[in-house]
Amino acid sequence: MNRLQESLHLLYSISRFHIVMIGALGTLTFTWVFSGHYLPILVFYSALDWFLVNIMNRVVDLPEDRTNHIHGTDFVARNARIILVLALLLLLGSLVLTATHSLALVALRCGFHGLGFAYNWRLPGFKRRLKEYYFWKNSASACGFILTVFLYPLSQMGWGLQPNLLASDITLWSIGCALIFFVLFEISYEVIYDLRDVVGDRQIKAQTYAVVHGEVGAAIVVQGCIATSLAVLVLGYGVGMVPWRLAVMGAAPLLQWILFRRWFRRGIVPRDCIVLTWIGASMLLAYHLWIGLGLPLEL
Repeated sequence: MNRLQESLHLLYSISRFHIVMIGALGTLTFTWVFSGHYLPILVFYSALDWFLVNIMNRVVDLPEDRTNHIHGTDFVARNARIILVLALLLLLGSLVLTATHSLALVALRCGFHGLGFAYNWRLPGFKRRLKEYYFWKNSASACGFILTVFLYPLSQMGWGLQPNLLASDITLWSIGCALIFFVLFEISYEVIYDLRDVVGDRQIKAQTYAVVHGEVGAAIVVQGCIATSLAVLVLGYGVGMVPWRLAVMGAAPLLQWILFRRWFRRGIVPRDCIVLTWIGASMLLAYHLWIGLGLPLEL
């Protein structure tokens, strides 16, 4: 039993399962918010894609993961080649499966993994990986979430241009507000993770906000993103562009701001990032529990 527990804990660590969960639950949530329906196949592809990109990210992040004492690094180092081969085979097989029901989704999934490849490996003509460039590192991660959380569902809803495929109170303005909110909120997550990894990022000279502007400068970015993401929902709801079931998501950045200020004063540690992500996942699960119980969705 101990061996099984150790194996599961290792898989949990090297796959960054908390990120897989937040990606999958984000897809589930915004699919429902936009359409009023669930599409489980999209949740499966979102979870699989985040699992694969995180696994490959662990393979190429060995130097900084060693510096930051990330669990599972030695196992990844010993098995790097077989991990990459199995991940690529799983990706190709799943793309064939996707092609049987949606070519648009195939294109989006290829775009997601193309972005992941540029993020993790140095492309010809570039001196660094995308994740080592100032601004683009966090923007690339946000683009990955836009693809899985927003574009995967919208590709199955006529891209939001066919109102009959959307919920009755969702418009392109609603989708736009949701997009701005989510991107800014997600970037605040990314910068908190960068504060955790600042020692390793300095070692490889990755140009994150925490490296370029220092921890205080990165903290200002985090709080600015949180405040702006919350303001978008509040103002959008105030002018009638955002329905209540979307506006209520403002509870997440508010809670994140409270926790971040407390943690930043004593220094961000790896556990903080995992806890923060699981809190977000738990809030999304509670959201769907509320829906499942048939409780009111509007004020």
